[in-house]
Amino acid sequence: MLTPQGLKGKQYRVTGNAYPRLGRPPKKSRKVIAALAALLALALIGLGGVQLYDIFRGKDRNASAQACAVPSGKPLAAPTAGVTPGAPAASGAPVDPHAVPQPSAVTVNVYNATTKAGLAGRTADELKKRGFTIGKVGNAPAELDKKVPGTAQVIAGPTGVAAGTLVGSQIAGASVTADARTDTSVDFVIGDSYNALLDETQAAAALALAIKPSPTPSATGSC
Repeated sequence: MLTPQGLKGKQYRVTGNAYPRLGRPPKKSRKVIAALAALLALALIGLGGVQLYDIFRGKDRNASAQACAVPSGKPLAAPTAGVTPGAPAASGAPVDPHAVPQPSAVTVNVYNATTKAGLAGRTADELKKRGFTIGKVGNAPAELDKKVPGTAQVIAGPTGVAAGTLVGSQIAGASVTADARTDTSVDFVIGDSYNALLDETQAAAALALAIKPSPTPSATGSC
């Protein structure tokens, strides 16, 4: 039995199979539901964007790590007391410590590219005392005469890289370069800033540093 409001307590019996239809929810409720649905959609879109961003950022970090881990293939030469960086690895190959010859096996041509008379002879005598074999001694050729601003320029061929390293270690700041000669002789061209050879202890230290293997680049850390 139902007693609808406003019928003063009178009761009515509902019969049959038909039921009263429910009315549509109020407009205010529809707006709240729509707003919640919109917020949920925005949240899902934002979450998807963050995930995509992290994925691409992860790829960038992996690519950067691989770039740092892959060596360039070019040996890096550290500055030394007696040898200019990068040479006589002018040939591109690091010097094998076991390939460095004894001074007696190295023929050194000593040339004076300065205006100081007798400098080539005196330097040749000092090198001879250290066991080097002395070849030609005299003024520098025209292409180098008065054109060596540093202490010295040491020149060796592809087969004389180790010998050039040994000779270059005898003087601080020597520039060691390569040419196309086929023998193992070395040219020692005295420059304007030359004063004297390093003492033998300093020269030995410079040689050890010049032939020291370059450290392997780490796969971690920034580039």
